[in-house]
Amino acid sequence: MSYRHRVTTTSTTETTEHLTRVGGLVRSARQHQGLTQAQLAERLGTSQSAVHRIEQGAQNISLDMLTRISAALDSELVTIGPRHSHLRVHGGHQLSGRIDVNSSKNGAVALLCASLLNRGTTRLRHVARIVEVDRIVEVLRSIGVRATWSPDGHDLEIQVPDRLDLASIDVDAARRTRSIIMFLGPLLGLEREFALPYAGGCDLGTRTAEPHLIALRPFELDVTTTGGFYQATVGAAQARDLSVVLTERGDTVTENTIMAAARRQGVTTIRNASSNYMVQDLCFYLERLGVTIDGIGTTTLRVHGVPDIDTDVEYTVSEDPVEAMSLLTAGIVTGSEITVGRVPIEFMEIELATLAEMNLRFTVSDEYLADNGRTRLADVTVHPSELRAPADKIHPMPFPGLNIDNLPFFAVIAACAQGHTLIHDWVYDGRAIHLTDLTRLGADVRLLDPHRLDVQGPTRWSGAEVSCPPALRPAVVILLAMLAAKGTSVLRDVDIIARGYEQLQERLVSLGAQIETFRD
Repeated sequence: MSYRHRVTTTSTTETTEHLTRVGGLVRSARQHQGLTQAQLAERLGTSQSAVHRIEQGAQNISLDMLTRISAALDSELVTIGPRHSHLRVHGGHQLSGRIDVNSSKNGAVALLCASLLNRGTTRLRHVARIVEVDRIVEVLRSIGVRATWSPDGHDLEIQVPDRLDLASIDVDAARRTRSIIMFLGPLLGLEREFALPYAGGCDLGTRTAEPHLIALRPFELDVTTTGGFYQATVGAAQARDLSVVLTERGDTVTENTIMAAARRQGVTTIRNASSNYMVQDLCFYLERLGVTIDGIGTTTLRVHGVPDIDTDVEYTVSEDPVEAMSLLTAGIVTGSEITVGRVPIEFMEIELATLAEMNLRFTVSDEYLADNGRTRLADVTVHPSELRAPADKIHPMPFPGLNIDNLPFFAVIAACAQGHTLIHDWVYDGRAIHLTDLTRLGADVRLLDPHRLDVQGPTRWSGAEVSCPPALRPAVVILLAMLAAKGTSVLRDVDIIARGYEQLQERLVSLGAQIETFRD
């Protein structure tokens, strides 16, 4: 369920009715974060009794306090000013046609961070114009990087100054993205001391920066966390071969380590590395800069560092397997025949094998190369099918396993299948709970524990009004379920979808979906 309801406030003192409602929202959001009243009070710098009175609706609340509570709980409880966008979906209709996959959001973000390594000009082609990318671009510009969009808005030219102005970093933009933590890797090769704001992003439960810090300590990076910032100091680098074992095979952890190694003199061996699509994109880009990387696509990488990188380079971002899964899911749950073109097939093989086990009928074209000359693509056509639950649970694994970001889509697919499906989202502490919003649309989805869902199908979908979950993929899952639901549905406060998708509504409409945007 979602706690991102809105209360419009025009004064520092609310009526008893509003105070009670706000108190209920605070209590729900606090419990969802797993905090006690005392822990929330500590974050706010107030007393437990004050938090208790707020949650009971027995205390007047200033706008400043409401804002502080929202920040402490990472949950937007109050809207001041313009209302957010909502979607009205007229569902229950089949889709048809062909749609091509856009470039990768996660790939673009990694490449933007890696552009800091290059003193020459970087030209990135086909960059996703989404909120997450815009935030990183804002941060880059704030520290002196020249980032210029092409007239058609698809390509980005980046020029890094001789000296970065880290003291002027856009703190607000940095704190609204988890990707800011990927500045650690490139900056440790450029600066002796620097500070970065804490990372933000989706509400997916507790996520720690510790795997990043463990991975980067061998590069003489020392980080303390004080006052909402990572305070970093970098020791003198030694020109010798280095071996780093990652304690977590995470995508961003691997990318940070690769970027730290790229300008380090000597060979860095990275073990237990992720070989996922965005990591490969980063490696392909660095190779264009003259960095030799052995083992791309495996869990052991050998990075031959280049201390001085000054190269004019052009690179095309590869296609996004998570968007591919999103679009395929739209066709599957609506019982449609659609073709999703330019699917990065290497990163969809387990997903397609799982769908085949669920009796989905689909066809795959011959393979061809992406514009980067390295990524294998194919066109996938899904056909109307009588789905059945798989014999085993569905769970993600590091690549080449089922993509962690693709797991939520199997919840809505399983709701269309005959039988029980166990969905095990072991990675995130708080994501599975957001998928229970499917019950609002008629699905039988039971939360067994914070990581496991039991889904019983098939579902007789029906329209409903749902507040958008504060997590990107579950938000899109609810939207796709609404396409299958007969009647009219409303998805409120959909701004988070723009964080990871470029014009998703318009792209679904091009396939025949009936979706319209409105504001209260």
